[in-house]
Amino acid sequence: MKAVVRTRYGDSDVLRMTTLAQPVPRRNEVLVRVMAAGLDYGQWHLMAGKPYAMRLATGLRKPRQPVLGMDLSGVVEAVGAEVTRFKVGDAVFGASSRTYADFASVREDELCLKPARLSFEQAAAAAISGVTALVGLRDVAKVQPGQSVCVIGAGGGVGSFAIQLARHFGAEVAAVCSTSKVEFVRALGATSVIDYTKQPLPTDGRFDVILDLAGHRPLGMLRGALAPRGTLVLVGGEAGDRITGGMGRMLRALLWSVFLEQRLCMLVSFVKPEPLQALADILALPGVTPAVDRVLPLEQVADGMRALVSGRVRGKLVLRVAA
Repeated sequence: MKAVVRTRYGDSDVLRMTTLAQPVPRRNEVLVRVMAAGLDYGQWHLMAGKPYAMRLATGLRKPRQPVLGMDLSGVVEAVGAEVTRFKVGDAVFGASSRTYADFASVREDELCLKPARLSFEQAAAAAISGVTALVGLRDVAKVQPGQSVCVIGAGGGVGSFAIQLARHFGAEVAAVCSTSKVEFVRALGATSVIDYTKQPLPTDGRFDVILDLAGHRPLGMLRGALAPRGTLVLVGGEAGDRITGGMGRMLRALLWSVFLEQRLCMLVSFVKPEPLQALADILALPGVTPAVDRVLPLEQVADGMRALVSGRVRGKLVLRVAA
């Protein structure tokens, strides 16, 4: 099978197409013929090996796992002996590893049936970004109808889900983004839009919840926009030093929160069975739809990485794997 690999850390030039043996599913795994796979900053970090602290898990000098990819959608090709939820021919989506390839062996609990209303490309954009937004709003912030939610970094993969899910939960949504994404986030359902190139965050404590996906604003600034008993959820971000990335700001937020009435929380999200199924149930109905900026063939993964870094992607990039 064809697959995208890298044998060292670096920019998109380290990526190459190669041919590998087709995986064999274990007893609790499903062999998926990958139709499409999502591309996001998580894969950029794995490619670049930054921040450096992540190499403790991925390999200090070079990647332990050469094949990239986590998000996927596809069709079940074979099932292991202990698999009960899926059968050959089922259309599925989820998140695993080594998905930038023709086939992927995926644990049964890492998959859900693909909602019929979604294309394979839309479903491939859903699991990681959608679950992150869902867990941040539903489980961490505990968003309630009528609350005011501010999504910073609203034009990206997680942000585009967060706008729609916050509205799904009955909240009013203020979206923070650049000028080029104003109309995009408004079309997703944002009640109001703050163009950060033209105006700062308000300092009147108007937001019950702030979901910060951008990762570079000072905590004091965010607290000024947050209600006295509001909740700030810090989700990743591309700021910080080369060693720890945005973790320093997250850890400071946790420390401050001990002494404040405001809740300052960090979210390091993983795709688990319950929120993935909850997301699938939401996506089965009209109202929340993965926002796909463009679909590129797998062979153009390097172009996708460069587009991602440019900051001009609206929603999510997707790689088409099957012809």
